[in-house]
Amino acid sequence: MSRRTLHYWVSSYEKLGLKEIFLDRTSELKQDLPNFKILLSRLKSGDSLVVPKLDSFARSYSEAMTIVSNLFHMQVTVNILNMGIMDSTPDGEHIFKIFCAFTRAEREFVITRTQEGKEQARKHEGFREGRPRKFNDQQIEYALSLLTFSSFGEVAEITGISESTLARYKRKSFSKMRN
Repeated sequence: MSRRTLHYWVSSYEKLGLKEIFLDRTSELKQDLPNFKILLSRLKSGDSLVVPKLDSFARSYSEAMTIVSNLFHMQVTVNILNMGIMDSTPDGEHIFKIFCAFTRAEREFVITRTQEGKEQARKHEGFREGRPRKFNDQQIEYALSLLTFSSFGEVAEITGISESTLARYKRKSFSKMRN
């Protein structure tokens, strides 16, 4: 989440008059949400949980169903800002299940489209999956040559290439020389 997005959500929460705001930094790889767990432990009957999106606290349909079902059982209202307010009434539970199904389908569509796009891109010569390289071969070779008379820190400062990147390329060049 960018700082701008974070600021947007925090200001949105403040406008709603929320008493406490818990923030966790998430990613596809990082699934642990320590502050969300603290928040869940503090909720009691009559409270409301407000989150920006369903995927901000659940990575799967079953996880979302488990968390929200537990909250409904505790008589906690769930306000997912991009979906709406849901409570433990039968209508609220059904609406939540429908929204979860749409969210799940949307996620699957995104994955399918991404895979199809990658498949098309792989057909083109020169396709390389992953993040584009920040530095070209000449820049790396120049930086490695500087390491003969300068420290990693000095070379990083001169070239803008991080010490960890320099070390990784140095290991690669060393292993190429050995083979």
